[in-house]
Amino acid sequence: MRRADRLFRIIQLLRRKRRPVTALEIAEELETSPRTIYRDIAQLMADRVPIRGEAGIGYVLESGFDMPPLMLTPDEIEAAMLGAQWVMARGDQALARAASDLVAKIGAVLPDHLHPHLIEPAGAPVPSRMIVKNTIDISRAREAIRAQGKIALNYIDENGAQTRRVIWPIAVGYFDSICLIVAWCELRQAFRHFRADRVMGVEFLAERYPKARSRLLAAWKRERGYSENSASSSNR
Repeated sequence: MRRADRLFRIIQLLRRKRRPVTALEIAEELETSPRTIYRDIAQLMADRVPIRGEAGIGYVLESGFDMPPLMLTPDEIEAAMLGAQWVMARGDQALARAASDLVAKIGAVLPDHLHPHLIEPAGAPVPSRMIVKNTIDISRAREAIRAQGKIALNYIDENGAQTRRVIWPIAVGYFDSICLIVAWCELRQAFRHFRADRVMGVEFLAERYPKARSRLLAAWKRERGYSENSASSSNR
């Protein structure tokens, strides 16, 4: 590895970590010696890279370094996060590390008002298996999630029964083959999961739901035990 590439990798590694990182840890990841890392850190400090720390304790990179202004829309942030999360879960070690670096780079330059889209994006990848065509506009569903807007659905469950629902959407779960809308259902007065291919009619309402999405999402996570790993969740 060229020294210039190694110096860049050190900066990315420090940006990715939220704690001091020792020269030994850096050396193991970059497959070199701690002595080489000590020299590289000294060079970076001499070049005014804001690294704090010392040998034997660890190093941290001060926030906001060396990143030009980055203008991203909420959709672009969510696209990057969705792809990065998927790769971190399914990719090889190098791709997973690259995805983690990507998230760290984006987080380092985002304006404060866009950080919620990075921390709690409307979409989240969920492992599963044959792509089924959605019958609801998922892009608009994500807009409703961000705006905390209600959605009225004509929905057919797995038994073929059709009902009219008004839901408070809080997230979209992306399986390999289908999408699920995670929501609070006014009809059932409980969290339900709605397959995006079983929606027979939809109306995006102007009315906002009264509870904060973050609180609903936290309650749903507690109820599910953070183990939403099946497409057969209750939606009746």
